[in-house]
Amino acid sequence: MIELKRAGYSYGGGGILSGLDLVLQPGSFHFLTGPSGAGKTTLLKLCYGELKPSEGVVELFGRDSRSLTRDGLARLRQRVGVVHQDCLFLDHLPISENIALPLTVAGRDVASEAESLSQLITWVGLSHRAEARPPELSGGERQRAALARAIIMDPDVIIADEPTGNIDWDMSQRLLTLLVELNRLGKTILIATHDLALIRAAKSQVSARVLRLAGGQVMAAGAEL
Repeated sequence: MIELKRAGYSYGGGGILSGLDLVLQPGSFHFLTGPSGAGKTTLLKLCYGELKPSEGVVELFGRDSRSLTRDGLARLRQRVGVVHQDCLFLDHLPISENIALPLTVAGRDVASEAESLSQLITWVGLSHRAEARPPELSGGERQRAALARAIIMDPDVIIADEPTGNIDWDMSQRLLTLLVELNRLGKTILIATHDLALIRAAKSQVSARVLRLAGGQVMAAGAEL
């Protein structure tokens, strides 16, 4: 689905990532760990096409990301749901409309998909908060809303950047349960996180590959995880 071949990225001539090889197979589950500043967010952006490699190749569903036009990339991006670290929403809209925004952007009739939207909001446990504005939500509620927004287009791949970084353990477990359910439905999952307890909890539920990014290189994490 997504493959990095000796891929790298540099900012202003300074290399951050170099020579990365990574394959995200259909239905796989991956955690990406590493110290702050190692380039985890940059690697995720390469995986969903927001950044293009300065060396090597990144293939998105068999297409070289550097060869994609803006429209072509937008179409491919519909197959990748992204949960960003900062969970940005439009604060003047209720959370139900925020979750539905990708449908609107894609030109789909939101009214005709109201039942599916309602089911999704219920699945993430926010049916009682559907008409609340984003500033009224707790951190855990915002993260679940962000996940719902990321999967509203039924993507093949879900990429999450530190999704549990600002929520408590109970909410982290709840979010993990949703991601595991998605994986069992055949979705490919890639999560960047510092939370080793979350990784250990996940490995008791799903066959997860743990990768560590350090020194611009990605490798399998140690057995202690």
